[in-house]
Amino acid sequence: MVNQLPKADPKILLELKGVKKYFPIKGGVLKRVQGHVKAVEDVSLHLFEGESLGVVGESGCGKSTLGRAILGLEELTEGKIYFRDEEIQNLKRKEKLKFVKEMQMIFQDPFASLDPRQRIGNALEEVFTMHTNMSAKEKRSAVIDLLQEVGLKEEHFDRYPHEFSGGQRQRIGIARAIALNPSFVICDEAVSALDVSVQAQVLKLLKTLQEKYNLSYLFISHDLGVVRYFCDRVLVMYLGNTVELGTVKDLFANPIHPYTQALLSAIPRPSVHANKKRIRLQGDLPNPANPPTGCPFHTRCPIVQDICKSQKPAWEQIEEGHFAACHFAGTKI
Repeated sequence: MVNQLPKADPKILLELKGVKKYFPIKGGVLKRVQGHVKAVEDVSLHLFEGESLGVVGESGCGKSTLGRAILGLEELTEGKIYFRDEEIQNLKRKEKLKFVKEMQMIFQDPFASLDPRQRIGNALEEVFTMHTNMSAKEKRSAVIDLLQEVGLKEEHFDRYPHEFSGGQRQRIGIARAIALNPSFVICDEAVSALDVSVQAQVLKLLKTLQEKYNLSYLFISHDLGVVRYFCDRVLVMYLGNTVELGTVKDLFANPIHPYTQALLSAIPRPSVHANKKRIRLQGDLPNPANPPTGCPFHTRCPIVQDICKSQKPAWEQIEEGHFAACHFAGTKI
């Protein structure tokens, strides 16, 4: 599959400016705030209509928190979020309702997001009950259409979640996400719990739906192979910070941040004879409650210099459409 950005001069659907999300650390008898876990630190980006933007990084880097913050599931500490040029992070509950149809999420564990005591058809009907004035007959018809849209059958309407395979349950999750015809969907590790063959089927389904409904995806994943296949651009995060952003072609062919280079070197190759240098990072991910001064990556960086320890690098465009936050961006390890 050839990954490419949407048509010329695409419209910006979603924009983040200086987004931060800190979680308080409370302790003592009075449970006073003693510090903060800096899960997301000053993230700015935009997403085009019809685009798939991948978000990658180690566990704990803030990928999922960023996705939840966009949907309003986590209250921002600081920053602004714009959807179709309208600021949305401070809207009241009633004002946010109009965006519910536009912004949806597919979760990593489809079984955990379904009520085991409720039939699948009834679970999907709830979406239309809450947001439309459809009659019972119309809702059932709409749910059957949804099931068929994601590759399931009418007979699945009356089954319970435990009667489906993992891939089928994820298709149900996709059906629920697209029920209200959204324009933006967050896929939070949507295929990581599936077998490889099933992953391919679900990714193909997501691509088909994107082309049919002009969907925009924020695709959160730790699997760089899947991201390379599925996404148009890739955002790399480390310790809550954005460290590199570029098209799939540019980022995989010419990673300019040392952390990105290390991530890509860890991708398994099909041939045991492949000539590949594995970049091994020393040490563990720092504590997000007490991040390093200067560059957040300097404690593990193979090319660290004194400036990295004291001065945080600026987020700059190194090449056209290719951004990084590194004092020595482009240096090969």
